[in-house]
Amino acid sequence: QVQLVESGGGLVQAGGSLGLACAVSGTTFSGKVIGWYRQAPGKQRELVAVLSSGSSTNYADSVKGRFTISRDNAKNTVYLQMNSLKPEDSAVYYCNVNAGGSPLFAWGQGTQVTVSS
Repeated sequence: QVQLVESGGGLVQAGGSLGLACAVSGTTFSGKVIGWYRQAPGKQRELVAVLSSGSSTNYADSVKGRFTISRDNAKNTVYLQMNSLKPEDSAVYYCNVNAGGSPLFAWGQGTQVTVSS
């Protein structure tokens, strides 16, 4: 059974930074495309960052230049470093394996990020 466990969220002032982590278990981690998603209240979940097995990255325009996705295959963990945070970054953040552009597994509990102005 695949488990996705996100952590690292919290409350931060605008302009601040946070680092998120997502531990993946129950599936082969290396060789898979991993994505970070977020969902704000009343909005659809959106993909904000993607990391391929070959370290190729892609970011949503809204976070480009501010967020960095990385992975540690030895720890089966994917990270999201978020800098220069804005109030509009406030959301619950989730990770998932990305297959064909879509999330593959059931969602974890996510981690709440709140950015105050």
